[in-house]
Amino acid sequence: MGALILRRLLALIPLLLIVSFCVFALVQLIPGDPAVQLAGGDNSTPERIEEVRQELNLDKPLVEQYWLWLKGAVQGDLGTSFQTKTPVADGIQQNLPVTGGLVLATSVLGLLVGIPVGVIAGMRAGTRLDRGLIATSTLAAAVPHFWLAMMLIVVFVINWSVFPFRYTFFTDSPIDWARSIFLPALALSLGLAAAIARQLRAAMSEAMESKYVRAIWAKGGTRRTVARHALKNAAIPAVTVFGLFLGALLGGALIVERIYSIPGLGSYIVNGIVAQDLPVIQGVTLMFVLIYVVISLLLDVAYGLLNPRVRVS
Repeated sequence: MGALILRRLLALIPLLLIVSFCVFALVQLIPGDPAVQLAGGDNSTPERIEEVRQELNLDKPLVEQYWLWLKGAVQGDLGTSFQTKTPVADGIQQNLPVTGGLVLATSVLGLLVGIPVGVIAGMRAGTRLDRGLIATSTLAAAVPHFWLAMMLIVVFVINWSVFPFRYTFFTDSPIDWARSIFLPALALSLGLAAAIARQLRAAMSEAMESKYVRAIWAKGGTRRTVARHALKNAAIPAVTVFGLFLGALLGGALIVERIYSIPGLGSYIVNGIVAQDLPVIQGVTLMFVLIYVVISLLLDVAYGLLNPRVRVS
């Protein structure tokens, strides 16, 4: 397992280099010139535009711009935001806990719903209860999270006034934070719960037909004992789905954060894209790639913990 972690960490270096350069090149295709916006827009003079371009190194070739950025990134300096004139690393450090809290709340809700539904349906495969749960999870998986996020606002914020629309930081009030994060987390967790339930149901129904489960029944094992032993083997496919959805949640959080006006990485990078803030776009994208690779590494570790027979070559 230690060799696996070391290999993944070494493979992270070329991956980050390739992704960061591709993003750096693709950002150049965004219409408009950030130097013009920073110089004053349509009222700016050519001299002022050229001065801003030189200050930001935008007059240099693409490869040289990337090299200057890379030298700073290796030292932890992701550049300075064109728009706010603050370090991008500080902006990520400030907004990352907000997005992390949303992803954590979404994961908790998704697991609390998806695991019981999947286990119950898998242990009663073919029954009416099983068919009803699978039909419900299929419908839940088809609901777009952005549409659900807006419908939750209409019902629980505007019509019933049950939950607040204003975001509260956890450090200010944990209870108010939980109330402000519940609706966006619910909108994102529905698809996660449905995916886990469907995957776990399929794996559990297969495990219930295995020889070791039949042996447990023959020894007088209870339903709870059987479920505990079957779940350990059936959990591996569900863990894979959960890890993949964690990466997808980062993309979904971008949209939901904008809908609920949550000051996380989603709002940070969207504002950077609108303002053509190249350092912000590059820094946040690099952070997303790093998080996704770490999630993939944690999945491999989880495989070995759940099933000792799993050996990663």
